[in-house]
Amino acid sequence: MTAHPRPLRLVIAGGGTGGHVLPAVAVIEELRGRGIAFDALWIGSHHGVEREIAASQDIPFAAIQTGKIRRYLALQTFTDMARIPVGTAQAWRAIQSFKPDVIYSTGGAVSVPSVVAGSRRAPVLTHEQTAQIGIANRTASRFSRTFAVGFEQTAVLARKRHSNVVVTGNPVRTSLLEGDAARGREQFGFVADLPIVYVTGGARGASPLNSRVEAILPELLEQGQVVHQTGPASANPDLDRLRHLKSSLPPSLSNRYVVLEFVRDELPDVYAMTDLVVSRSGAGTVSELGYLGLASILIPLPGTWGDEQRKNARILGDVGGAVVIEQQVATPQRLLREIRTLIVDPDQRSAMAEAARNTSRLDAAGRLVDELLKLVKPAAKS
Repeated sequence: MTAHPRPLRLVIAGGGTGGHVLPAVAVIEELRGRGIAFDALWIGSHHGVEREIAASQDIPFAAIQTGKIRRYLALQTFTDMARIPVGTAQAWRAIQSFKPDVIYSTGGAVSVPSVVAGSRRAPVLTHEQTAQIGIANRTASRFSRTFAVGFEQTAVLARKRHSNVVVTGNPVRTSLLEGDAARGREQFGFVADLPIVYVTGGARGASPLNSRVEAILPELLEQGQVVHQTGPASANPDLDRLRHLKSSLPPSLSNRYVVLEFVRDELPDVYAMTDLVVSRSGAGTVSELGYLGLASILIPLPGTWGDEQRKNARILGDVGGAVVIEQQVATPQRLLREIRTLIVDPDQRSAMAEAARNTSRLDAAGRLVDELLKLVKPAAKS
């Protein structure tokens, strides 16, 4: 345990998506696990997922204005750009009032105002979770003492723009290791002698993925059981349609299919009982698949900044930990064929799971906490 004359004062800056939020949760868990007393303030957006996550961790939250930084001209760009100085002023007031020892920036557009404002008050560590450096972190890294990255591939890019780059890996919530397969099967009404496929497009869902599963669902359920996270109605219209499809199936198949908008506290149990994941390839998902050692079929979202989802997917695909299918060739029948090949071959899934596990740094949260503590003035941590 590290002794502190007073609690460490930590600002978390970032959000927008789970990939920018969940690493902060893992760092919070690591601090608590070490017995390090700390006070934290999470600075995020008004409408991102980070507000709810901060509340679940009992972390005070300050919302600021934010604007998306785009690579192209659009009408909304002008209004978004006007929000950035407002958000910077709001972040400055929050940081001045809180008086942090260190700032942990997890990325997303909302992180930039806090980093720009806060770097004058406390040292900043910026963390890039993806295989490609995002626009926000390209800006934030200029104001940061340490630039932490999730993958060796990202470090090559990061070292071209920063003198202090560390490869920490991407931290994953240790609570994901606490899942129970039997408990999960009981909750969803599944049996133990049929493989389970978990389909997820991330927190917002993915209609292209949902529609492909919809097209092959009866055939898929003949050989396995499916938990399908579609995303909320605010993001796509797929949940009601898939619920209707479930109700039209005979009970022998309907009982093998669970469809819901979001997997929440039951996620550790879902992962524990899952034999194969079918998913997009956001940084958070790829990190969790590696951390837990799960075989997967990944369909990267096309057109992401710097082609980051394809690069994320290749982290697992290049070592044999995932089957990667480009969306334009991921027809329903191709997807069905790939799923069937894997769910009937436990040895291949096991080999893929081990390969995925070898991409993960299990001590990533610990590495990030160590790097944060290095930035804290001795008087605040000794």
